[in-house]
Order: sequence, then structure tokens, then C-alpha cells
Amino acid sequence: MAVDKMKNEPKIDADEVLGGIVEWVSIESPSHDAKAVNVVVDKVEGQFRDLGLKLDRVPGVDGFGDILECKTPPEWNPGEGRGILVLAHLDTVHPIGMIERDLKIRREGDSIFGPGIYDMKAGGYIAYYALRHLIRQGKKPKLPVTFLFIPEEEVGSPTSRARIEAAARGHKYCLVMEPGRDGDKVVTSRKGVGRFTLAVKGRAAHSGVRHEDGRSAILEMAKQIVRIEEKTDYARGITCNVGLIRGGTGVNVTPAECVIDVDLRVPSQQLAEEMTHWFLGLEAIGKDVELTVDGGMNRPPYQKDAGIADLFGKAQVIYREIGKELNDVPLTGGGSDGNFTAALGIPTLDGLGADGKGAHAANEQIYYSSLVPRTYLCTRLLETLE
Repeated sequence: MAVDKMKNEPKIDADEVLGGIVEWVSIESPSHDAKAVNVVVDKVEGQFRDLGLKLDRVPGVDGFGDILECKTPPEWNPGEGRGILVLAHLDTVHPIGMIERDLKIRREGDSIFGPGIYDMKAGGYIAYYALRHLIRQGKKPKLPVTFLFIPEEEVGSPTSRARIEAAARGHKYCLVMEPGRDGDKVVTSRKGVGRFTLAVKGRAAHSGVRHEDGRSAILEMAKQIVRIEEKTDYARGITCNVGLIRGGTGVNVTPAECVIDVDLRVPSQQLAEEMTHWFLGLEAIGKDVELTVDGGMNRPPYQKDAGIADLFGKAQVIYREIGKELNDVPLTGGGSDGNFTAALGIPTLDGLGADGKGAHAANEQIYYSSLVPRTYLCTRLLETLE
């Protein structure tokens, strides 16, 4: 819809917001399917072009989709410097076909279901709608705004991290449209995320005839797994999870190889460094086996500092305009692209998307009742931040 054809609509229309969200959700876009992700990118690119924004689409690499950047034109904010960076991702964890099976788009009372609707196509669309809503009222943000749509956040943003960090350095604020939490809550801190791969090489042997000649890689890895899992310390906020394991070639063969992948979550940079040093320093426990460890921090910790507290305070004031109180989640274990921007010292407010539940699950859903409050909050942040 061209800007000059938009009606002057003073109110946020929940059904209109929902309709736009459903259009995005209807296009399935698993992270590793670049072609599918780019269909959503096409949709979003066209919508922002209609708003008159300056577009920069970077072709995807390593099998991932394209990165899309949409900037408000310079004539909107002549002479202004650093502005607002809005982050959202268009990929989901759900495979193609979920929309026809376990996650059919449907409404049940206050809940609307669909693959990626909560994490996080609803939030991405809310950001688009917020700017469109300002424009059709004849208003503009006080600061320049850059919308950055990421194609592979669900797998750690390996190809877009550098673009995110470069963009963040040129902005005063960052708004992350990840899902809202537990009612009227946003995110002001997140744990850092580490990923490590351990590989053991042993010695194969016939498990019945020459068992004593073998050196079991799986036995060695079992000992390593116990050691790793015991590093979980809830009091310090550390969790270690061995999520994947593979090894062996046959039930009657002493396994010569075993590999595991480990997820680490820590609340501070100090603990990130401590745990990284610990993982990379691991040595074999048994004899005649070889252990190698690779990996590091995937996302740095995102801690609530004075700048984030001030930005959160501004959001609280806006939310009170509609008679609601905004709170923040103390420290969530999930990572987001907000980890990158916050670690650079950019005041970052996360979890601004729709409220709901079931992220990454077969019951993923948003709450219709959250659409107007969340869209109002995003709209007013874009309108008032200076």
C-alpha cells in the first residue's frame, strides 16, 4: 500500500495487526532453508519499500537466507546522528510442513497458533506496523530508524553477527522484537551462550573376542559427560547441557569414536571466560584415548546497565499511558541478537514482541489481547525516543 493512499487511522487495529502477522506466519521459513526464508524476506522488503524506506538486501551465505536492512530516509531526520536500531529475525525452528500438521494457523479464544508466530514473526510485524501507524497519522520518529531482519538467529546468527554489531555501533538505542514474557514483561538481561564440541578417539576391537584390546570412546565420553553436567551451578547461574551425542559403529565393536555437543549458559562475562577456559582445558580421563575440545562463546552475556535501565524506564512511562505497568524479566537463559548489541554498550530493550507461549514447541501461540498494548509500546518508542 502506497503511503499517500493510507487512511489517517488514529487507533491501532488488533485485527489488522493479526492479519499482517498471519501473512508472515503463513510463509514457513526454517533457518537452514534459504529459499523459504527469502520468500518472507521478499514480503517484508516489499512492505518497507511501500513505506518509502531505503533498502539494502545482502545475499545470504553458507546456505542461509538474505539479510534485509530498511532505513528511514535522511530527509525525515535532517542533521540527526545516531538513531534507533530495530532487530527481528525471520527464520524459525520449525520444519516445512508443520503448518499442515501440528501447528495449523488457528485461533482458540485469546490464543492464535502457528509456526514461528511467537518466536518471532509477531514481533517483527509489530515493528513494521508501528512505523506504518506513525506514517499514516502524519508523524515520523524523532530519530533515524534502521530495521534489520536476520535470516538465521535461531542457529546463533553466524552470518549476520558482524552486520548486527556494525549497525549497533552507529545507533543510540536498540529495540529487539523477540517475544514478550509472562504478561506485561520485557527483557533487560540475558545469559551468555556458549557451544562446545568434544570428540574422543579410542581403539576399535571385537567386543567378544578381543575386548581387552579396545579403548572405548563412548566410555571415556560418558565420564566426560558426568564431569560436564556436574559443572551446572544454579546458585551461580551456570548451566551445562550435553544435548547431542553420537558414536560407535556396531553393538559388537568397541567404539573408536564419540562426539558430543554442549550448550553453556552463564550470566556474566567473568563466568563466560572462566567456563570457556575450563572447557578448553579438559583432558582425557582414561588411558590410550585422545580428547579434543573446540568451541567458545556464541553470544556474550547481556547485562542490565544504567543505559538499559534508563531505556526501560522510558518504556514504563509509555506503558502507563494505557493504564498498564511494564516489568522486566530478571535474567532469562535464552539468547538473542540483543546479546550482541548490549555487549557493545548500546542500550538494548528486548522482548518487545507479542506475549504468548510455546516457543519452539508444537503449541506455539500468541495472545490476541497483547497485540494492541505491544504495538502501542513499539509505536510510542519509535515516536518519542530522542
